[in-house]
Amino acid sequence: MNKKVIIGIIITIVILILAIAVSISGNEPVNNIVENNTIGEVQNPEEPQNLRTINVSEVTRSVFYSPQYVAIEKGFFKENGIEIELITGQGADAVMTSVLSNQVEIGFAGPEASIYVYNEGKEDHTQVFAQLTKRDGSFLVSRNDTEEFSWQDLKGKTVIPGRKGGVPYMTLEYVLKKNGLDPQKDVVLDDSIKFDLMAGAFAAGNADYVTLFEPTASMTELQGAGYVVASVGEESGEIPYTAYFAKQSFIKENEDVIQGFTNAIYEGEQWVKNHTSREIAEVVQNFFPDTDLDMLEAAIQSYKDIDAWNETPILEEDSFNRLQEVMIEAGELSEKVPYSEIVNNTYAEKAINK
Repeated sequence: MNKKVIIGIIITIVILILAIAVSISGNEPVNNIVENNTIGEVQNPEEPQNLRTINVSEVTRSVFYSPQYVAIEKGFFKENGIEIELITGQGADAVMTSVLSNQVEIGFAGPEASIYVYNEGKEDHTQVFAQLTKRDGSFLVSRNDTEEFSWQDLKGKTVIPGRKGGVPYMTLEYVLKKNGLDPQKDVVLDDSIKFDLMAGAFAAGNADYVTLFEPTASMTELQGAGYVVASVGEESGEIPYTAYFAKQSFIKENEDVIQGFTNAIYEGEQWVKNHTSREIAEVVQNFFPDTDLDMLEAAIQSYKDIDAWNETPILEEDSFNRLQEVMIEAGELSEKVPYSEIVNNTYAEKAINK
């Protein structure tokens, strides 16, 4: 075979190899090619890019706030372009302080905190833009087992109710008055114990009763330190108990964030409405690693039983005025503040329409 024939065969083979390579490249899946020409990085079109991190301070960790945890775990915030950094403030005053000092962007506590700040005359005061719970979420835990509990049993007893001026304290006062007891004369309300230390102080023998959120109330009973005898929220009726708020300046400058946040909360509220306590417990269990799944389910059911959660993020004016009446009766508010100064339902209304 002469030299020219050999060269011709080699050229033919090279051409065939190049043709095969071009054919394979032409059949490469489209989703393996990205805008920055990086090969091999498959992007999920359903996963939002460039998430905005928002710091949120919650008043306490409780299954009472299950719609919030569902919204985080089910990815509702991420679908709205938000990554949540959640910290537990242990008390409404601590939550408000973190918001006013710009340590966090959004606070989650009782609306009364925003009323107090407004009355202090702060120009850039906070506004509530989404409500989550509509009843007191605490349960009355007794030192002794009681077959037929009566609120009159508290007469002459010591109760650990939380911080004076906070919604839990004022709601309990309201319930006591409703049941014929004078909170100033008939009962000793020990407000000297910090919110996160209440269960421990009660277990140590410091009082006859304590008000606790779930799952702490059930865990206290399981440990043999007390007995859950009543729901404060069931007895008190509806009241705007916990809601999300931010400084007016942050809301004005970050409307897209507030809207996305409210959308996610609304989705969380709807999800818990349409799912069983067991299903909710399975979703939120990561937030309560030390609590048995069955206990979580029971605690969540106790909140479903008293209709504790809002179905929408809207804080109605009638409900807001009821809170102010409780505050006035408790001696914590001299006169009502304008609803429009504290509550901004713009984003909640859009979330529902969306």
